[in-house]
Amino acid sequence: MLSLGIDSGSTTTKGILLDDQGIREKLIIKTSSSPRKSLYEVYDTFWSDAVGCTVATGYGRSLLKKANRKITEITCHARGSRYFEPNCTGVIDIGGQDCKAIALDEKGNVTDFLMNDKCAAGTGRFMDVMMGILEADLEDLDDFVINAKAISISSMCTVFAESEIISLLANDIPKGNIALGVIHTIAERTATFYGRLNLCGPVFFSGGLSKSKIFCRVLEEYLGQSIKTDVLGQYTGAVGAALIGYESVE
Repeated sequence: MLSLGIDSGSTTTKGILLDDQGIREKLIIKTSSSPRKSLYEVYDTFWSDAVGCTVATGYGRSLLKKANRKITEITCHARGSRYFEPNCTGVIDIGGQDCKAIALDEKGNVTDFLMNDKCAAGTGRFMDVMMGILEADLEDLDDFVINAKAISISSMCTVFAESEIISLLANDIPKGNIALGVIHTIAERTATFYGRLNLCGPVFFSGGLSKSKIFCRVLEEYLGQSIKTDVLGQYTGAVGAALIGYESVE
């Protein structure tokens, strides 16, 4: 039996096809101006008679009418995080347009959470916009800041931060130094945000920025502890959805 999990995010839509051996297939696409279209593109790619359950999560989950279940991203990220890191008691997820901090009990159940979804500050989209001003691709972040020295970025407002970066560029500040400064600013803000849950224990880091080794290292500095992630960390919500679907049918 196969289970399909689809995470409809603001920036990307992810799909995970799972069986009793684990993750069988994966797919990630950019979320178009029509989230429904992106959802169905992933659904149509994976669905077959062998799929026993489809679970949708994320902002656009209600748009997938063919889903058997629609579950919040908090629940799915908690379940997916425990799949990658069975001992984690906390989860940090930096999505395209939000940031989540989730507390888990010893059984992996959500006991508390915080979500910042009212402002782009501290999100993947914020980092993406700043890299665009620096004429670089977010995917090249680690190489872009090699040997850089972080310069302080005082504003977390996208508009004001853009003006600040333009001024720094006008003063011939190296682009790598500016990018590393943005990383430090987001990491510090994320650590403070997570600290409000007063957790101790292993932390799993998910979302697009979890692919960046330098961001993970800087985030560890501000958290004061190591973090766990996975090469498929961006798929955490979809993995959790697929697992919940598989277990419900099983």
